[in-house]
Amino acid sequence: MQQFSPRALEYLNAVERFGTIRKAAARLNVDPSAVSRQLSQLEDTVGMPVWDRMNASSPITPAGAELLRYYKKMKASEAATLSRLHDLIGLRTGEVRIAVGEGFISDLISSSLQSFLTAYTGIQIGVEIAGAKDAVQMLEDDQIDFAIAYAPVRNPKLHCLIEKHHPLDLITPSGHPLAKATEPLSFSEIADTPLALIDSSTGMGRLVSFVEEVSHIRLEPRLRTNSVAVLKNFVSSGMGITFMPKLTVIVEIRSGKISVVPMAHSALSQARIRVLCVEGRELTLAAQAFLDHLKQSMSFLMADADEIQC
Repeated sequence: MQQFSPRALEYLNAVERFGTIRKAAARLNVDPSAVSRQLSQLEDTVGMPVWDRMNASSPITPAGAELLRYYKKMKASEAATLSRLHDLIGLRTGEVRIAVGEGFISDLISSSLQSFLTAYTGIQIGVEIAGAKDAVQMLEDDQIDFAIAYAPVRNPKLHCLIEKHHPLDLITPSGHPLAKATEPLSFSEIADTPLALIDSSTGMGRLVSFVEEVSHIRLEPRLRTNSVAVLKNFVSSGMGITFMPKLTVIVEIRSGKISVVPMAHSALSQARIRVLCVEGRELTLAAQAFLDHLKQSMSFLMADADEIQC
């Protein structure tokens, strides 16, 4: 049985990522003819086309997609094996790449990241800020080891490592009339209140858009943003209300600047945080150690929202 050329598979992966042979060659720092030649040899090996030269929008054929699944699993397994070989005596070196939503950053930085870097001085951590949609894409592109995402869409290509219940609540300035509500609120009860909303590429934004659609109520925000920090400032300064898990604003709640009110719709009240990785790919030893550390130190991952005291 003929072996697949690792270089040819690497070049095919680059064509998938960057769209054309020329762009892939530029990223790989090789001549385009070298990429074309390797792909032709790969096609000779499998006996069928692996990429469609005439299809600019989706150049990878079904055979090529199957080879790429094999290649990505092989690379992930190789990284995990090398990590274990290098660190049999102990976790001394390594690199971990993760993506997190902006709302998790304070929780991540406050103690979890600092204590891990102190304990494992040879491990480097790469943190990308990404909404749920972008985090999933980064996983599929093999740019990160795992993602911490709020209310991501279910994806059969991904595996859920941790799941915690953190509802998407209404966040109001302290003393706001809506903060006096004794029952969960509906969209119709907040529709006339000055409101800020986050971009729908995030899990929070996607949930709000979904409830708008099923409730047949269109919210008209005074402010739209892709920043959690802007949302928090909008509310704490008294300008209006927004939606957010209470743990994201726990400091402001405890200091009396912000109040939290449950929402009635199940899509909001049952929202989850998920830690995701690619199905079938092993985490490196360093990535697993970092994830284990976060489970014991990051508030969002230690408990469900109803277990957290304000």
